[in-house]
Amino acid sequence: MDENKTNGTEEMEPVKTESSALENMMPTTNEEEMQNLMKELDRDQSYREHTCWRQYITVLISVCFCSFQLYATLSGMVTAQILRASHLAFVQLLAFLLFPASKKLPKNTLPWYDVLLGLIGAACWLYIVINFQHIARRAGAFTVLDVVIGGIGILVLFESCRRIVGIPIAVIAAVFILYAFVGPYLPGFLNHRGYSLRRVITHLFYNTEGIMGTPIGACSTFIFLFLLFGALLDKTGIGQFFIDSCNAIAGGASGGPAKVAVLSSALLGTVSGSSVSNTVGSGSFTIPMMKRLGYKPAFAGAVEAAASTGGQLMPPIMGAAAFLMAESLGMPYISIVKAAIIPALLYFTGIFITVHLEAKKLGLKGLPKDQLPKFLPLFLKKGYMIIPLIVIIVFLCIGKTAVFAALMGICACLLIGLVTSFVDLACGRKPTFGLKDIVEVLCTTARNTISVAIACAMAGIIIGVVTLTGIGLKFAAGLISISHGIAFITLFFTMLASIILGMGAPTTANYLITSTITAGAIIGLGYEPLAAHMFAFYFGIIADITPPVALAAIAGAAIAKARPIETALNATKLAIGAFIIPYIFVFSPQLLMINTTVGSLLWITLTALIGMFSISAALEGWVVGKVQWPFRILFGAAGLLCIIPERVTDLAGLGLVVVLVLVNVLISRKNQVK
Repeated sequence: MDENKTNGTEEMEPVKTESSALENMMPTTNEEEMQNLMKELDRDQSYREHTCWRQYITVLISVCFCSFQLYATLSGMVTAQILRASHLAFVQLLAFLLFPASKKLPKNTLPWYDVLLGLIGAACWLYIVINFQHIARRAGAFTVLDVVIGGIGILVLFESCRRIVGIPIAVIAAVFILYAFVGPYLPGFLNHRGYSLRRVITHLFYNTEGIMGTPIGACSTFIFLFLLFGALLDKTGIGQFFIDSCNAIAGGASGGPAKVAVLSSALLGTVSGSSVSNTVGSGSFTIPMMKRLGYKPAFAGAVEAAASTGGQLMPPIMGAAAFLMAESLGMPYISIVKAAIIPALLYFTGIFITVHLEAKKLGLKGLPKDQLPKFLPLFLKKGYMIIPLIVIIVFLCIGKTAVFAALMGICACLLIGLVTSFVDLACGRKPTFGLKDIVEVLCTTARNTISVAIACAMAGIIIGVVTLTGIGLKFAAGLISISHGIAFITLFFTMLASIILGMGAPTTANYLITSTITAGAIIGLGYEPLAAHMFAFYFGIIADITPPVALAAIAGAAIAKARPIETALNATKLAIGAFIIPYIFVFSPQLLMINTTVGSLLWITLTALIGMFSISAALEGWVVGKVQWPFRILFGAAGLLCIIPERVTDLAGLGLVVVLVLVNVLISRKNQVK
């Protein structure tokens, strides 16, 4: 390594302003390249950017969509089935207006067949809205027209899924539909009596156990509201505030930029909810800084990818799947948030400690103090941006519903926007938040809702077949039988299923499928339902950095100009906590704050954090000096002992960690003397 990389500070140019340190640290990828990268890796970002009259049509539809959603939520006068069908009608129309049939097609055209498909898809769901009373009075006596419209609606949904969510989830849903027909010809626990085309279509299209089931119900209510809340937060510039704040806190420490990446990604992930967009958004600043400081490109890309992926695990606003988990389990969302706190803390602590030890091993310094923003002035100037997040947390903690908390957060965002605009006008400046910004937020929300809603609808098909055929209970029993009732093997199969699904399906659909099919097996063995669902949730998310697909790692590698597979392997190593922690909280649900006391909780947190330090030391081979392989193995074992929430294992692990650290200190001093 050459000298300027070793100290990481000699060639850096001073920043021009206090609150934009990262913007001045030599970004290697411009805004256009970032957008192209996101559209290449993230399907729901590969949308058309209409101009002329087409732009006004899509804007009008998007505004009407969001306005209807807000009216339905605030008034409470729209029945569940009509709300869900109307939600899907808007989604299907916008899906074909905004997303081309292929990424290779030009984004500035709108073929007639896309307009036709959008209108047909919307009309199929509006058929339910218009004829809801007639369909309800018939009580299952569906007409030929009902069946035809339902069949067309399902086929159009499959095409929109292929375009936006991806082929894998469409194939999985198609296999489940096929299973509904061929059940009589299958052996063992897969066998069932079989169903007619008419029964399958009507069950999936008109029944609230099918496409219009729980997933779409959640998407059309609080998931939509939190997407709107996230879009409003993004418009306020909270992302840059997070990055600057983390830079002020950790930028001057050893390996500062990597620590900034970890902290900022944890915060940004609570807003974006997307591993790829989080990686690209913050990585465009942090990855060049890490490389400039002396981190290897593959490691720099991996740090950002691992941290960005974990953003969906970080309370208070987690990925959309977390809201679906609350709905599926019939629990308040705050219970999911509470359960996720310690595992998320351990995940990010593991990454943070690993990058610190890597920096120490390479002799990397932090950024110069004069190139960093000062935290107190920054907080006094822009600290008001976190008020909406505080509002959300407060209302969730006092027992309000997720819908109410989201609405209050939205109101707080709007109030802050109006106040800042008023101050701008009073000071003779151009307002930073106005009607145009509100319209842009509504358009962004509508566009972001499309992929989530289609994923929920496709998952509804799978859940519909499961409820129709009873395969869920049969599969759970079959999985327990294959694993001979051994919990670890059942968990291992569930982990594999979640990771494989996560390579082709978004987190939302992944969680819904695995929790429907495999979580029942874990629960059947006597473990906590919340722990079983959280297990599927974790591995569905971590698939974004697990080879061979690893979309978030590929995004990090593209920015870092590194090899994707090497970046993915590094990211997997950094995120090792996510592969260990889920097993621990299934066997010991105290880690999820289940059946524990405050004292026990503090002890569990402390020992688990020490355990993550020990595991990080094992992976990096460094504490205060180099750690040889025999000691690395012992560090890993000690870390696992500390993470397991049992008093005996905790004490054994703590004792072993202390001994190993002392041995490493003595060996290092001995080597220095030589």
